[in-house]
Amino acid sequence: MKFENTITSEEQLRATLGYPSEIVTRKTISYIDEHCRSFIEKSPFITIATSDLEGNMDVSPKGDPAGFVKILDEKTLAIPDRPGNAKADTLSNIIKNPNIGLIFLIPGVRETLRINGEAKIVQDKWVLEQMNVDGKTPSFAIIVSVKEAFMHCAKCIIRSKLWQADAAKQASVPSLAKVLVEHGKLEISVDELDGMIKNDEQTNLY
Repeated sequence: MKFENTITSEEQLRATLGYPSEIVTRKTISYIDEHCRSFIEKSPFITIATSDLEGNMDVSPKGDPAGFVKILDEKTLAIPDRPGNAKADTLSNIIKNPNIGLIFLIPGVRETLRINGEAKIVQDKWVLEQMNVDGKTPSFAIIVSVKEAFMHCAKCIIRSKLWQADAAKQASVPSLAKVLVEHGKLEISVDELDGMIKNDEQTNLY
């Protein structure tokens, strides 16, 4: 597609957008305070943004019982890596490029918490054992050294009606099995793959 009015400079952007207020510019801190701690301990779901050295981006969802992200100290978080499909986009990116961004969500809460920093992958037993669920320990933990932490306003949640049940009931999307079969042109039936996915969800969460 061809676009004729593309923003290519900070000056062009600010001419329309303007500049943030002092309240916004001063909201970012470089550590986990009591308010961030409370939010992290109540959050059962995060998204993780990473990139490889070529700038190819990935955003991955992670979910577990509330408080699954462990606060090791005011500058350090630990995130368990649970069983998945072994594609490991997040882990592979971190090896190449440690920069990481996190968004924490709490169901029913309209604000979100954003944290940016640098990450590494560890297998230290004392860290992994803090993340046991049903007697199962993750193979890896993502350690995040916090550089920025700040609360994000509720506008995106309000506009999306994310936590409103009526909005959720209206959503209708094809099954994961159907999408995978059609995207990958797989020689397997949708029903067979759907059964495999459901079995994996029941037996391989941890």
